Amino acid sequence: MGEVKIIVDKRERNLDILEGLSGSGVLLNFAQLPVGDYILSERMCVERKTVHDFESSVINARLFDQIERLSGTYKKPILLLEGEESDFTMNPNVVLGAIISLYSDYNVQVIRSRDAAETVSTLARLAEREQDEKRVPRMLGSKRAFSNAQWQLLILSSIPGIGPKLAKALISHFKTIKNVVSAEPDELMEVEKIGEKKAGKIYEILNAEFSEE
Repeated sequence: MGEVKIIVDKRERNLDILEGLSGSGVLLNFAQLPVGDYILSERMCVERKTVHDFESSVINARLFDQIERLSGTYKKPILLLEGEESDFTMNPNVVLGAIISLYSDYNVQVIRSRDAAETVSTLARLAEREQDEKRVPRMLGSKRAFSNAQWQLLILSSIPGIGPKLAKALISHFKTIKNVVSAEPDELMEVEKIGEKKAGKIYEILNAEFSEE
């Protein structure tokens, strides 16, 4: 086969990976990708996250928005999770639950790599396998403007303890973010899966006076 090619998001800053791919003979083309970090073929796109990135995106709920767009654009979406097991700080059950959700809810395959060097090897071999079958890298999708509904879900999902499903339940029940903010704890508890403790925490965050300390 000819030269292996990968389209890389131009915001990628990990020189170890970029230099590793170039050094292994992969031709890199850079573009601002609508989804993912590395396009390996017309059907395969990879979102790469370090363990730290992964945990942060689970906490602020950005992970599932990114993955939903990735899986809606490419037939073979992959999350490449880079780092050692000892790098995790989250409860193992939370990590496992997130990984299971990625596969069962979004059909995203999670591949682990220990470090940048193993990430380079994984990306190069996946790209070679895809392109050996005459599948060429192709950028799909387009940058999108969020609708009001999507912004509402994103705002509510940023509250600790509220994921995408609970954010949707809240906005469906209260109709507007203003109504959510104005709700008393007992009103918040009318939404399924919001108990007294969670209602109290949501109320506290939405009504606390701002302080940087």
